[in-house]
Amino acid sequence: MRNGPSSTRQFGLDLPDYPWEAMAPYRAKAAEHPGGVVNLSIGTPVDPTPEVVQEALRAAADAPGYPTVHGTTALREAVVEWFARRRGVTGLDEQAVMPTVGSKELVAWLPFLLGLGEGDVVVRPTVAYPTYDIGARLAGATAVAADSLEELDDATRARVRLVWVNSPGNPTGAVRDAAELRTVVDRARELGAVVASDECYAELGWGAWDAQRGGEPVPSVLDPRVSGGDMTGLLSVYSLSKQSNLAGYRAAFVAGAPELMPNLVNSRKHAGMIMPYPVQEAMRVALGDEAHVLAQKDLYRSRRERLLPALEAFGLTLSHSEAGLYLWCTAGEDTWATVGRLAGLGIVVGPGVFYGEAGHGFVRVALTGTDERIDAAVERLTER
Repeated sequence: MRNGPSSTRQFGLDLPDYPWEAMAPYRAKAAEHPGGVVNLSIGTPVDPTPEVVQEALRAAADAPGYPTVHGTTALREAVVEWFARRRGVTGLDEQAVMPTVGSKELVAWLPFLLGLGEGDVVVRPTVAYPTYDIGARLAGATAVAADSLEELDDATRARVRLVWVNSPGNPTGAVRDAAELRTVVDRARELGAVVASDECYAELGWGAWDAQRGGEPVPSVLDPRVSGGDMTGLLSVYSLSKQSNLAGYRAAFVAGAPELMPNLVNSRKHAGMIMPYPVQEAMRVALGDEAHVLAQKDLYRSRRERLLPALEAFGLTLSHSEAGLYLWCTAGEDTWATVGRLAGLGIVVGPGVFYGEAGHGFVRVALTGTDERIDAAVERLTER
């Protein structure tokens, strides 16, 4: 047998362990509660997928041929109409739209698909979803945490090729208004960098951002107030997992940057990154039906209004959380101490340390529990 360097090479990617595995002892502790676990750690939808969407999936089930990477024209047109109707985005060409297999895969692979590599910098928010860092790592680029390009030194700023914006943010629920987004776009364009905006919680604004209660809709990076009417270098990433309970469908899309989209489509054709046709049809129908979106938002609003004062009664202070499916809280102590105290009540939450150094001391509490489980959490948090 031939021996040598090739026989001892390691296989596999050198990525960190998936962070949620660290929660195992806290989940076990919570499971000991006699009333059962209330798992508010991961924001996975628990309510039924709307019947109108299920019916669309069934109607498209006979799909013997290969679907297209770029998506059907009808789907792309539905995305364009949705942007105009719900996000105030005009001038979007249906050719500058592409379905993705959930939004997480695009977040993870976008730096690679854009051709980034060693020496290139990907900027992501200081408190952020870990996949932004993983995407940079997969491409061989460097991830840098910053909430504005002005925070970076000149040498780093000169290497910036991609800027991630997450508004509303996960986990913080922070919203950037149109003026703030315009500043990010202007500074990135000065550097020749792409701006990718992860906007999947945009329909779930609260307070000043609750459009159904007199607030302002959450702006998109493609909004003319932000883009100046020019979508060059701007990508909006969106998912129907949250607004339509389609997490199991992996139904998402990316839109904008008409000069980049043909290359992204071509690269994904080579890689076979294709949304199944029945899911494309389900997403097309979901985008055209606002009733189920508003009904689901009403459920989350009600759960939020019950859970928030209970968390405050427990001694947690809310930070940001203007939109989205999470309450970003701190008890002024170590993150794991808070996680442990809540696990003692049978409540599992997300540790803020999973979202970067700036997340220390915080926990993320999801609104994605059934009404019965949310009420159980409220009762436990307010018991004295």
